[in-house]
Amino acid sequence: MDFLSKDMAMDLGTANTLIYVKGKGIVLDEPSMVAVANETGRVIAIGREAKSLAGRHTKGTSVTRPMRDGVIHDFEAASFMVQAFLGKVFRRFSFSRPKLVVAVPVGITSVEKRAVIEASAMAGAGKIFLIEEPMAAAIGAGLPIDQPAGQMVVDIGGGTTEVAIISKFAVSCSESLRVAGDEANEAICRFIREQHGMGISEMMAEVIKMKIGSAVPLKKTLEIKLRGKDLASGMPKIISITDADIRLAMKEPTQAIIEAIRRVLEKASPDLASDIAENGIWLAGGGSLLKGLRALIHQAVGLDVEKTEDPLRAVIRGAGSVTEHFDYYRDVFLN
Repeated sequence: MDFLSKDMAMDLGTANTLIYVKGKGIVLDEPSMVAVANETGRVIAIGREAKSLAGRHTKGTSVTRPMRDGVIHDFEAASFMVQAFLGKVFRRFSFSRPKLVVAVPVGITSVEKRAVIEASAMAGAGKIFLIEEPMAAAIGAGLPIDQPAGQMVVDIGGGTTEVAIISKFAVSCSESLRVAGDEANEAICRFIREQHGMGISEMMAEVIKMKIGSAVPLKKTLEIKLRGKDLASGMPKIISITDADIRLAMKEPTQAIIEAIRRVLEKASPDLASDIAENGIWLAGGGSLLKGLRALIHQAVGLDVEKTEDPLRAVIRGAGSVTEHFDYYRDVFLN
């Protein structure tokens, strides 16, 4: 692929990295993962290829995620990953370096901002513009962010949950919670370890969450058989778990998200609160796909809750729209 110097957008997520090229749409969607040779520190695989090695790699390699809680955790690995992903979609030495719009969490610190900008610049991007993830998600969902009326977005990713009320191209009040999909997966691993004495990987926890996870009791019980390793004997083991078990396992992270939504609603001015009562809450991000989450939020705050179309790609679609209509959206940037 060679898009020369076309402007681009990137959603550098804890779980996945997506890249959008102006005029072409989404051209890359890969896991934010890097496989490294332990002895030399050399990167041997990124993205899908690295993910396929996770949990099955030899002693000589480690599979890591350079992003944690929505921000760069391992600068070297992240830089390499960003360079490799951007290298897949544009020629490094074209005559002009493309503008790059990068979606970042609301609570990003100046050090974390600098890390994102430096990693992108090293990959060959020209001017780098940062946009807050809930703002990008609102644009991607087609919400009228140019209007004075408030719009509320809850973006539940892998590493962070971003809750924001947006009005007139700006985030009026927000909260960035470092609790999201990864935390739910860790909670499931912990529950199965403590209740059943069995070890499972976080990737397996993710599969369980998607298959039988739910935020509220379901009409019909869901159950799956789980194969793993007995921690006492070290032997393979099979157990059965239900949606009620997983709901109990995920209760803390789910409740933390509800509390963050409540806190942002409490911060809102009376006018914005009245707008949200009329417009409801919009959910984006992979975490919004959890069964019954809309119902749980509705029970907790009494407002209508809608899911954005294709929640996994709402942020990158919004950041991509910004590249298509740059001048119109120039007030949304953080830097």
